[in-house]
Amino acid sequence: MTLNELNTCNNKLAFTWFNQCCAADTWCQSMLAKRPFASLEALAKTAEQTWAECNDTDYLQAFEGHPMIGDVASLRKKYASTQGLASHEQSGVQGADEATLTALHALNQKYLAKHGFIFIICATGLSAQAMLDALRQRFDHDTATEIELAALEQLKITLLRIHKGLAE
Repeated sequence: MTLNELNTCNNKLAFTWFNQCCAADTWCQSMLAKRPFASLEALAKTAEQTWAECNDTDYLQAFEGHPMIGDVASLRKKYASTQGLASHEQSGVQGADEATLTALHALNQKYLAKHGFIFIICATGLSAQAMLDALRQRFDHDTATEIELAALEQLKITLLRIHKGLAE
């Protein structure tokens, strides 16, 4: 999609595009209301400002729009509709050894049980080992801290998807 197409398409299509970037309905609705955007840079700045206006409920909804790190089957099934924008985000797990993948899966399950949401990290360019190391570092945080950190990671993911989605 081009910036002009995003600015001029109907709300349903634009919402769908925004939702592929970030699954928080409040964020998507707000982005719809702020169209048109003068440039990709203006769109990105608005995305950041709009994300800052969101709350924990919005953040948690956005987190639900992600598969668990390392769960390749979940990636394929749950995110077929966002394949274009979300492709390669977890490519670092593809070459990982079985022990690393098993450890990622097990610790992710413990993280979910502890915090009530999956571990969120901008995985683009990270190896499975780097993601596992980050998960280990963040595991013992309290949930409020993890929501803040995950929200920052979600913003990185959203901005990457915006740039990728309009660059194609």
